[in-house]
Amino acid sequence: MSFEEDEDSFEHTLLVVREVAVYKIPPRSTSGGYKCGEWLQSDKIWSGRLRVVSCKDRCEIRLEDPNSGDLFAACFVPPGQRETSVEPVLDSSRYFVLKIEDGAGKHAFIGLGFAERNEAFDFNVALSDHEKYVRREHEKEAGETSADGAADGIDIHPAVNHRLRVREMGIRGNENQISIEFFFPHFFLTFSAYLL
Repeated sequence: MSFEEDEDSFEHTLLVVREVAVYKIPPRSTSGGYKCGEWLQSDKIWSGRLRVVSCKDRCEIRLEDPNSGDLFAACFVPPGQRETSVEPVLDSSRYFVLKIEDGAGKHAFIGLGFAERNEAFDFNVALSDHEKYVRREHEKEAGETSADGAADGIDIHPAVNHRLRVREMGIRGNENQISIEFFFPHFFLTFSAYLL
């Protein structure tokens, strides 16, 4: 097994919530979204632990038995498609609808409820953090490929093609002077500093 395969198998647990509730939910009544007020307490089908796990680009929401660790259900969140897998309900900040899949192409929608608002907030933050991580990794990879063909200089932002060039000016009076030049479309700025 190569190092790259090992790196792909690393999982980072972003969040663990000890107790969540899962509900059987009725079909969506309107195109606007789901409402947890329509879910009955008798429709509660499971309670247990929730873990949000990041593995490279993939993010998984795992519903597990707190004692045995057995998996009850998993929701896979593809990169950039969070809205299709995890949908907040319209009438509460503590409830969500998850799209769970069996791996054979079949899927179902279940309701997910948190006991506290701060747990639901942490859940949202964990998903957002994963999205930001994936976006940064893709930008870093894109930056590495564009830097291979770039001229001498560093791209500050790909959309704005400004160049930053750092060069040593030499020795003046027993001190090194560093000059940083910013090149803009119609002018440039030069900052000089002496190193002690």
